[in-house]
Amino acid sequence: MKIGCPKEIKPQEFRVGLTPNAAHEAVAHGHSVLVETGAGIGAGFSDADYIAAGAKIAGNAEDVFALSEMIVKVKEPQPVERARLREGQLLFTYLHLAPDPAQTADLLKSGVTAIAYETVTDDRGGLPLLAPMSEVAGRLAPQVGAWTLQKANGGRGVLLGGVPGVAPGRVLVIGGGVVGTHAAKIAAGMGADVTVIDRSLPRLRYLDDVFGGTFKNAYASAGNTIELARAADLIIGAVLVPGAAAPKLISRAQLAELKPGAALVDVAIDQGGCFETSHATTHQDPIYDVDGIMHYCVANMPGAVARTSTIALGNATMPFMLALADKGWKQACADDKHLLAGLNTHAGHLTYAAVGEALGLPVMAAVDALMV
Repeated sequence: MKIGCPKEIKPQEFRVGLTPNAAHEAVAHGHSVLVETGAGIGAGFSDADYIAAGAKIAGNAEDVFALSEMIVKVKEPQPVERARLREGQLLFTYLHLAPDPAQTADLLKSGVTAIAYETVTDDRGGLPLLAPMSEVAGRLAPQVGAWTLQKANGGRGVLLGGVPGVAPGRVLVIGGGVVGTHAAKIAAGMGADVTVIDRSLPRLRYLDDVFGGTFKNAYASAGNTIELARAADLIIGAVLVPGAAAPKLISRAQLAELKPGAALVDVAIDQGGCFETSHATTHQDPIYDVDGIMHYCVANMPGAVARTSTIALGNATMPFMLALADKGWKQACADDKHLLAGLNTHAGHLTYAAVGEALGLPVMAAVDALMV
C-alpha cells in the first residue's frame, strides 16, 4: 500500500502522524511511504531520518494526498486537506466528529473511508489510541493550570503547592479516567490539595485502592460538583463519552459561584468541552476570561510536547496502521472488531452512532459498511 504522511497544518501543531520508526516498519512490510518535506521537524525528526528509514520525501502536501492510498495524520483534516480527500482513500487520524458538523459533511461528501483513533477500542473497554494522548494531556493539565493561575495571566495568583505557612491550592478534577488520573497524580505531586470526582463507584474504589491518600475522591453528583467547584482554585475538565459530545458540567451561571480568578482547564475541548463557556483556543493564544474566570481550552494540548507525544502516539497506532496496510481496511476491520469500532465514515455513509446522534444524521452500521 502507498502510505502518505502530510505535515500538520493546524495552528501550533508540531506532532507528526508517522515516526521514522513506523515508516521503517511499513517499508519492511513491503509498503511505500511518502512523507511531506519538513513534516517531522516539530517533533525533532528530519527528512534525512525518514529517508534512512526507507521513506520518500514529497515536496508538498498535494502530492502526498494525490499519490497515497492511506493518509496517516494526527489532527482532524483541515478544510484545505478535506478538499484533497477522495472516495477509495483511507484516512487514519483523530477526527472528533461529534462537535464538528462541517468536517463531518466534508468527509461524507468526499466519500473517504475514515478511521478515527479516538473510537478504536480494546478488550478492556479502553480506547488504546486515545490513551497515550490522554496521558500526555492529563499530565500537562496541572502544569498549564498552574500557569493560568498566575496573576499576570489573569488568575488568582495562587501557587498550587503553597509554601510553609500558606495552604496549597485546591484542585478539582472532574472525571477519573485516564486524563483525570494522570492530572490528579501530577497536581498532587506539585503539592496541591486534589479531589477527583466521577460517577463510577468502581472507578472511585480503584483510585482509592491504588492511590490511597495521594488525592481524595468523591461521587460526581450535581451538588457535589458545584460545592467542590466553589472551593477550587483550579478545575480540570476530564470527562469523555467515547465519540460523543462532552456533557456540560459547569454552566455559565455557575461561574459566578466560583472564586474570582479561578482557572478552568478543559481537556475535553476536542469533543466540544465540558464547561458551557468553553471554546477552542490555540497554544499561541491559549486563555480567555469569562466573568472573571480564566479558561484554558487548547484543542491540541499534547502538541506542546510534540516529541514525547509523537513517539507515544506512534507506538500505539503502528500495529493498527500496519494491519490496515497489510490486509486492506475491510479485511483488517473484519478481523478486528476493535479496529472496526474506529470506522466513522465510508463512501458517503456515517458509520458511528454517537456522531449520528450528536449531529442528527443517519448512520449505517459499521459492519454493514464492510459490504459496501
